[in-house]
Amino acid sequence: MSKLLGISGSLRKASFNTGLLNAAKAVAPEGVEFETATLHGIPLYDGDVEAESGVPAPAEALKRKIIAADGVILFTPEYNNSVPGVFKNAIDWLSRPPADIRKVFRGRPFAVAGASPSKFGTILSQNAWLAVMRTLGAELWSGKRLMVQNADTLFDGEGQLTDEETRERLRAFVEAFADYVATMK
Repeated sequence: MSKLLGISGSLRKASFNTGLLNAAKAVAPEGVEFETATLHGIPLYDGDVEAESGVPAPAEALKRKIIAADGVILFTPEYNNSVPGVFKNAIDWLSRPPADIRKVFRGRPFAVAGASPSKFGTILSQNAWLAVMRTLGAELWSGKRLMVQNADTLFDGEGQLTDEETRERLRAFVEAFADYVATMK
């Protein structure tokens, strides 16, 4: 059995990316345990805070979830043609102290997916994650891309995915990533 962790990069209650994350959990194939996580409670990175009291508990909890996972999917919004600050901030905390980079990121399979109301999906955000993940030594899966465009027409007001074609694309994406992760174990 493989264990996947999906992380939503949005804090909004009815976020398209949190909705996509929850839908991914629902379509995960048999034999795959799919855990979800959010970034709630992770403060802005501050080196003084780190020096005085270490990595905050919410960041440490997310770090433990990543370490326990065989593979991680980042469900990323796209803000101003790049990664959301709140998501990048969380990754910055997860890379502290630097000695933890190896156990959190190095060689661990990561995939990136995202939903946006734009007609381009989250292509620029996903591209921006490439440099970050490479720097951290993550094994970035490039087997498929999932960029959900026009998300405002595919989710209801509660952030639930309502489009069956997108659900099937998501199912294929999660299944292919799970297969990839299984080959890495």
